[in-house]
Amino acid sequence: MKKYLAEMIGTMVLVLMGCGAAVSLGCNVSDAETVVGTSLAFGLAVVGMAYCIGGISGCHINPAITLGVWLSKRMSGKEAAMYMIFQVIGAFIGSTLLWILTSNGGLEGTGANDIQAGSTVLSALVAEIVFTFIFVLVVLGTTDEKRGAGNFAGLAIGLTLVLVHLVCIRYTGTSVNPARSIAPAIFQGGTALANLWIFIVGPFVGAILSALVWKCLSCDCQCKK
Repeated sequence: MKKYLAEMIGTMVLVLMGCGAAVSLGCNVSDAETVVGTSLAFGLAVVGMAYCIGGISGCHINPAITLGVWLSKRMSGKEAAMYMIFQVIGAFIGSTLLWILTSNGGLEGTGANDIQAGSTVLSALVAEIVFTFIFVLVVLGTTDEKRGAGNFAGLAIGLTLVLVHLVCIRYTGTSVNPARSIAPAIFQGGTALANLWIFIVGPFVGAILSALVWKCLSCDCQCKK
């Protein structure tokens, strides 16, 4: 049970801090400072939680990561399902706290993802697939028992999330995390809710691809030509 509670708390912090920064800064793709600030908030939240709960649950705090880990046969299907459930619960707690703060603080929104101006459904979907693939691949690689980065894994993962946000915000506001998108979209409604499927399908497809690629990269078999 400790693992599931850790995932709930970690996801709550990620949503509260990351989405909270996006709302507080008024993240806008035309304002580089707000994009950088929001990107750092998400990345630093992951770094902080990685070193806080990493030893308890592995600090997935993201259903896409959990899917990639399960496909890599590092956890059971039942455990993966419970991780995802508690991650979504944590995201709702974080979004609720953020909604209370913003609705009583002269701000609007909960940092929901949506297709950004100038982007299309296709570009948004491709962006979520590609950047989730990159992010989850880094997670699988840095946390691998034999080839991983050890104690530096949390830092590498957090910095990668910063990088992913810096590029992807322009297209989708950056999700690469279904739990992070589901809760804020429920609160915000409108097009954020109508387009929510992009931020569920995209990250899951990206996670599946990353698990397949990492399986090939980490294979111990040697091919000689």
